[in-house]
Amino acid sequence: MPKAKNDNSYEAKDIYVLEGLDPVRRRPGMYIGSTGTDGLHHLIWEVIDNSLDEVSAGFADKIEITLLPDNKVRVIDNGRGIPVDKHPQTKKSAMETVMTTLHAGGKFGGQSYKIAGGLHGVGVSVVNALSKWAKVEVCRDGGTYVQEYSKGKAKSAVKKQGKCQATGTTVTFEPDPEVFKKIEFKWKKILKHLRQQAYLTQGVRIEVKDERNEKKPKTYSFYFEGGIVSYVKYLNRDEEIKHDNIFYISKEHQDMLVEAAFQYTNDIQGYEEGFANSIHTGEGGMHITGFRTALTRTLNDYAKKNSLLKGANGKDNSKLSGDDVREGLTAVVSIKLKEPQFEGQTKARLGNPEARTAVEAVVSGGLEEYLEKNPTDARAVIEKGILAAKARQAAKAARETVIRKGALGGFALPGKLADCTSRKPEESELYLVEGDSAGGSSKQGRDRYFQAILPLRGKILNVEKARLDRALASNEIKTLVIALGAAIAEEFDIDKLRYHRIIIMTDADVDGSHIRTLLLTLFFRYFPQIIESGYLYIAQPPLYKMKKGKQIEYGYVESDKKEIIGSLGKEGIDIQRYKGLGEMNALELWETTMNPANRTMRQVTVEDAKEADKIFDILMGDEVAPRKKFIQTHAKKVKNLDI
Repeated sequence: MPKAKNDNSYEAKDIYVLEGLDPVRRRPGMYIGSTGTDGLHHLIWEVIDNSLDEVSAGFADKIEITLLPDNKVRVIDNGRGIPVDKHPQTKKSAMETVMTTLHAGGKFGGQSYKIAGGLHGVGVSVVNALSKWAKVEVCRDGGTYVQEYSKGKAKSAVKKQGKCQATGTTVTFEPDPEVFKKIEFKWKKILKHLRQQAYLTQGVRIEVKDERNEKKPKTYSFYFEGGIVSYVKYLNRDEEIKHDNIFYISKEHQDMLVEAAFQYTNDIQGYEEGFANSIHTGEGGMHITGFRTALTRTLNDYAKKNSLLKGANGKDNSKLSGDDVREGLTAVVSIKLKEPQFEGQTKARLGNPEARTAVEAVVSGGLEEYLEKNPTDARAVIEKGILAAKARQAAKAARETVIRKGALGGFALPGKLADCTSRKPEESELYLVEGDSAGGSSKQGRDRYFQAILPLRGKILNVEKARLDRALASNEIKTLVIALGAAIAEEFDIDKLRYHRIIIMTDADVDGSHIRTLLLTLFFRYFPQIIESGYLYIAQPPLYKMKKGKQIEYGYVESDKKEIIGSLGKEGIDIQRYKGLGEMNALELWETTMNPANRTMRQVTVEDAKEADKIFDILMGDEVAPRKKFIQTHAKKVKNLDI
């Protein structure tokens, strides 16, 4: 048990009550963001935040999270334990006050916590309100104290159950199925979040257990002494790094603690993660803005001072932009401050203006010193930025050429595009189909009013291995950009997009899968807003056509085949295995794949951008070794491979 950093008391009087709990069940989205997957997992994050605050304050060093059968979750820490004495305002136990009253916690006054992530009491009371059942067990003052709850209300008073020499809090809860229609905790999502917290919270050991399958329990432990430097190494574990020395700075500025670490890779893409009081700010905020400003200005100052931007004419040719210096950058920025202002209850963006000033000042000073001490690394970073700047200029010229020749310049749409009659994006859809044969069938079978068809010839360029200027030299990509009508990359404007459903429709074979992957790579790299808006889909054409007499059935997955055979009877069934869309006539293609009343489509979503980025790097990048390892690892999971 770690020694407390100060002698501040943590008693009932330290709990401040602001308002009641009832609104949470009426409008859960206001408190946890949604009642979908993210909101469900947010319940765990809120409970863990309280335990992490005990660690940060120096009163705990271990947290244990267990996924139990029947959708229950248990979180244990060895902190001080929630106070159990009578609260002066509510006249109830402080434990009950914390668990059943919104905005009741040790962070709304007093000195219980100087810096806190989860709002102690807000988070745990919200979890309680949205749980069918919950239980809290506290060890403190030599005793064990227990209370159970149902939908946010105490089932009985706090009871003392025996003696306890240690200290700590155990919270067990079961999400309410009336609130969460689908209750399925994701092991990988939980591991990712807890790995982040272990990197960010010095001195904590986090143990995660999955006991939902009693025959195959899983356990994972996290403990990192290197902090965010170790995190950067982890994020870059399969990347080709540009320089060996990872930049790191940790310094207080006006009562805020700023930590930043970064390293460049040879990748084209960059990646930044921001945290405020150990809470992941997925949408960035003022701390990320301050970091970017410091990085761009300091690198430009160093480059100018050392004449690294001068060309053959001996003059300073240019200045590196923010996009230039962030190409290939992997950065982690963490700030601790007393009163974080998060935009949205799920804390996706930090709004404190003073955070920008603090991060900018600390990173600027630290980076100046780093560049002077590591001139080889400094030159490598500047050269990477210069290369990015040249590529940016080439890409800009290519973009302007395409847009000038496209619909935005007043010219006609591509000849191979069979456009729809409707001019309303919200009701229009574009099918990207493989080859002229499938293009012909789909053009004949479509509903011309709202369905447009764009046939693509062959396999498009792999943009994972090529910069934008080279990508735009590809006729197929150029045609697609013009058809979409919303430009590409930095100049992409979602408001100008001509279709709100873009459907990739390829053959159900290896070549079709490859073309689909190339298109997904293109959209992920250069049209991410289309994916974020939910406009990208993958068509699901049938694998089988099964006919018995006049009765026809289609099978879309392998399991359908057995079910249909069972229903039709084994005798006399004619089974056709489709190898390509071109094998279907126009009516078959409409009935099975394009008719909104019958079709099945998969919407493309990105739950974890960094993990998706990593997968695209592995599958579509230049490095062979990671791809070989990936294939060897996942080969056994592949069924019915067409060769």
